[in-house]
Parts: sequence; structure tokens; C-alpha cells
Amino acid sequence: MSEWERAYPAPAKLNLFLHVVGRRADGYHLLQSVFRLIDLGDTLRFSPREDGRIVRASPLDGVPEESDLCLRAARLLQSESGCRQGVDIALEKRLPMGGGLGGGSSDAATVLLALNRLWGLGWARVRLQALGLKLGADVPFFLFGRNAFVEGIGEALQAIELPPAWYLVVAPRASVPTAEIFAAPNLTRNTKPLKMADFSAGWDGLRHSGRNDLEPVVRERYPEVARALSWLGQHAEARMTGSGACVFAPFANEQDARDVLAQMPEGMRGWVARGLDEHPLRTLAD
Repeated sequence: MSEWERAYPAPAKLNLFLHVVGRRADGYHLLQSVFRLIDLGDTLRFSPREDGRIVRASPLDGVPEESDLCLRAARLLQSESGCRQGVDIALEKRLPMGGGLGGGSSDAATVLLALNRLWGLGWARVRLQALGLKLGADVPFFLFGRNAFVEGIGEALQAIELPPAWYLVVAPRASVPTAEIFAAPNLTRNTKPLKMADFSAGWDGLRHSGRNDLEPVVRERYPEVARALSWLGQHAEARMTGSGACVFAPFANEQDARDVLAQMPEGMRGWVARGLDEHPLRTLAD
């Protein structure tokens, strides 16, 4: 199979905690988090074009072309590299939009990683990360390709080793706009910063003392998310990822997670996912 014929995964991430520790003068919030890659995600396929155009082969409901992160990523790489090749991009979307799983950012990162190889550019990982930051604060993480202790607006990354874990991810039928939650007047913005060593010291392999500072705001505004957190919290330590809407709980083994999934109330949907140590496409950049 040629590299043009293969499928390219775009894995999701979970925020094992998410603290808002301040706000910059330009309005961006300063965060601390641990991002964990999981084996749940979208899939992309690419076909070469000789006319230099960037075309999406699979329209995304509710997402106009000018907002499509896959197209934006490809066009940005094409422009910055001076590449004259084009591409058709087909996205198989599994991750819910507005779910806090980093789906759009991961899709964009996979586009950059794949086209860096398919177009023969040979850009280094750090160069791709700098380009990815122009697309969104989470994109550099997926290009970094390892679980990370994250600071700043999401661009300051330190690799962190995490033990094996399984997760039950629940997707309430809601889409939560990130900007709305960060603009909420009652959002906590002054959580005391942690050091990575503090996080590791409070970690028992599955749980830790951190929290998601965005969760109270989302609970108040989105009853579907509050319901999912309450139900999952009856079975394990439930937490929201990102700005929601998805929530998750860690388990020591796959069967425990599947046993809880089997009890999920009607109207909810969810998946069991395994924690990854690194991005499956990490070898596509040095």
C-alpha cells in the first residue's frame, strides 16, 4: 500500500484536569492541564491533485469551507512551504463537534503531518508546531505527539509519562461553544498554578486532586452535561474534558469500563477508549 492509499488517524485527547490560572492582557486565558491521547478519533484520507487546489471530498455538516480546519491547515502548509501540489481531503468524522475532545485540532494536525510526508516537505516537528499554533491552541499538542503537561494558552508542552488506563467517554447530546464558557462572568480564573511534580505527586495512577475549572459553568448552562456527569459519577470519578460537552471516567481495565457502558441510560452515547503513550503518526515528523 502506498502512503497515498493509507488511512491517517486523528486521535482525541482528554484533559485529565484543566485549571484556569490567569488571563493575558490580550484576553487569552492562561491554562494548566494534562492532555492524554486516546485511541478514539477521526480518520482522514488524501488523494493527489495536479491542479494545486485543496478540496474537501466529504462536506462537514454545519461547517463552511472557510471554517474547515482541515482545509485551512492544508492551505496554510501549501502557502508557507511554496508547494504547488494539491490534494483532496476526505474526513471520516467520529468525534462530536463541541465535545472538548480536540477533534478539529487533531484533524488539522493530522493534515499537517500527512501532507508534510505526502508532499515530500520534510519539515521538522517544531516547525509544524509553530505553524499549527496559527490554527488553534491545541494543534501543537497533537503535532508534539506525546502526552503532555500543558501551560500558557496550550502551546507550552512538557512530555509526561502516564500509566496505562482505560476510559469511558460519554457524549451528551450538546455542543458547547468554547468561547462562550471562557467568557462567562462566573468562571474561576485564579486557580493556584501547579508544578508538574505536584501533579505527579498527587497521582495514584488513575485519579488526582485536580479539577476542571470550566465544569461548574457548563453544568449550569447545559443540563445534558450535568446529567451525564451525575450518572457517570455514580460509577467512577467523572470529569468533563476541555470545555465540554464530553465527560469521562478512568478505569484500571477495559472490562470495568465496558461493564459501566452497558448500564448507560437511553439517550446517552459513549465509547470505551484506551490511553495512548504517543500519537500513532508521531514518526511522520522528526
